Amino acid sequence: MMVQHSAGILFYRRAGSSVEVLLAHPGGPYWRNKDMGAWQIPKGVIWPDEDAATAARREAMEELGVAVEGDMQPLVQIRQAGGKIVEVFAREQSIDPAKIISNRFKLEWPPRSGMFQSFPEIDSARWIPLAEADDAILASQRPLLAALRILLAKAG
Repeated sequence: MMVQHSAGILFYRRAGSSVEVLLAHPGGPYWRNKDMGAWQIPKGVIWPDEDAATAARREAMEELGVAVEGDMQPLVQIRQAGGKIVEVFAREQSIDPAKIISNRFKLEWPPRSGMFQSFPEIDSARWIPLAEADDAILASQRPLLAALRILLAKAG
């Protein structure tokens, strides 16, 4: 089986003396009643004709409806629990979660019913203080927060 490669962006902003990260809650019935430990960064598959940075920008537009302003900093590459490798970039950019517009996907729901429903890929997003984000983010994405803390400490 071929390992799937994805790319994503960990958006952050400064809020006074602290830092907040933008995390997204996945849409669809599987995630509907999950909160803590379910939030994620916007990310998705890298197409054969793309590099990771291009894929990360495309995914931010598809999942959040947000154009990435300016340069992104390579942050870290992780292997998620399911084996997927995700190349992640950091970008300081203020985004209004109320204006998030996500693409949609179709899913047979309920399972084996023959009925298909449309769900948003991301049903909400919110700014979470970096100090509290470890509890909110998907466990396999926690290393992203540690990498951001190191990046910010080096930047002073």
